[in-house]
Amino acid sequence: MKRIALYLALFAGAVVSVAPYLMTLNSAFKEPAQVLTTPAWEPAFPVTLENFAQVWSQYDMAGFLLHSLVYAGAVTAGQVVFSTMAAYAFGRMSFPGRDVLFWGYLATMMVPQIVTLVPLFLIMREFGLIDTYLGLILPTAFGTPYGIFLVRQYFRTIPRDLESAARIDGAGTLTVLVRVLLPLSRPILATLATITFITTWNTLLWPLIVTNGDATRVVTLGISALKGQHSSQYHLILAAAALALLPLIVIFLLFQRHIVRSIALTGLK
Repeated sequence: MKRIALYLALFAGAVVSVAPYLMTLNSAFKEPAQVLTTPAWEPAFPVTLENFAQVWSQYDMAGFLLHSLVYAGAVTAGQVVFSTMAAYAFGRMSFPGRDVLFWGYLATMMVPQIVTLVPLFLIMREFGLIDTYLGLILPTAFGTPYGIFLVRQYFRTIPRDLESAARIDGAGTLTVLVRVLLPLSRPILATLATITFITTWNTLLWPLIVTNGDATRVVTLGISALKGQHSSQYHLILAAAALALLPLIVIFLLFQRHIVRSIALTGLK
């Protein structure tokens, strides 16, 4: 009975979590009149693809999705590379002031993002990076406290005997990182990449501040602008939201196994 109750609770939690996404996808296939006259959970009938065709042809959804892909992909690649190197330095190397520096850097997580927006904008303006991909990418491409902390904690679970054995064989610091630690850390790196990509893809505030043209407009800004211009055409907004949601579903399905392994495994095979 306890197991049945547990599974029922988990099922209820899953339904509550997934229901908004399913209702968005369902409503995106409804005709304009049905969107406002039927409940969101009522199946679309008849099913129509006109909403997707209209939002794709009348608005630059392909461009918005491409801009978001470049933005999120570049930030994710930078986060994985630089967070890994910083995590190795903080977790496996010894140098004066290491722990003080790490915990001081980690304390910046308590600073709200809104506090740093104006200084970041002024820096980007001084370098002439307003309304550019570099202006979008640079503030978060070199690692974040959360990413470094996540990878560092995983590195600390890997036995030091493996690293010592590699050094006895003549491996240097970079070789140990690339050939010993990274192969054992694929689950946590996949988790970091997935979290970073999804977070960056969904970001609205920083792109809103640093971009002002269609050449760099990401999908979140595209949907926001669509809602502002056509506040009553919810069928188009839902179709655009469904298009923006699909890449995230694909990313999660590809990496969900690694996310579970990063929680369940240590670094020792």
